[in-house]
Amino acid sequence: QVRLVESGGGLVQPGGSLRLTCAASGFTFRLNPMKWYRQAPGKERELVAGISAVGEFTNYADSVKGRFTISRDNAKDLVYLQMNSLKPEDTAVYYCNALVQYWGQGTQVTVSS
Repeated sequence: QVRLVESGGGLVQPGGSLRLTCAASGFTFRLNPMKWYRQAPGKERELVAGISAVGEFTNYADSVKGRFTISRDNAKDLVYLQMNSLKPEDTAVYYCNALVQYWGQGTQVTVSS
């Protein structure tokens, strides 16, 4: 079955960086686009970034453009989210998404001094 496992979250000061990793299994990873979403307390889940199957196309929410970078390693079935210049408003649970309907358990990112 499809399984997505996120890791790399944590507590970081404003201006800091984190790299999230999503390990995928149970489907043909290299043939499918992947996405990162996030959900802050009291808010709806929102799309943060997406990447095409072989990584030639990416898209980002306006709020993270220029600060976050999505990438993937199709040899290892991994997708990454490099987050730089983090702000308190980036605090949320970050989720990996595949095939529209499949989600990981999420990883908490907290940006606070």
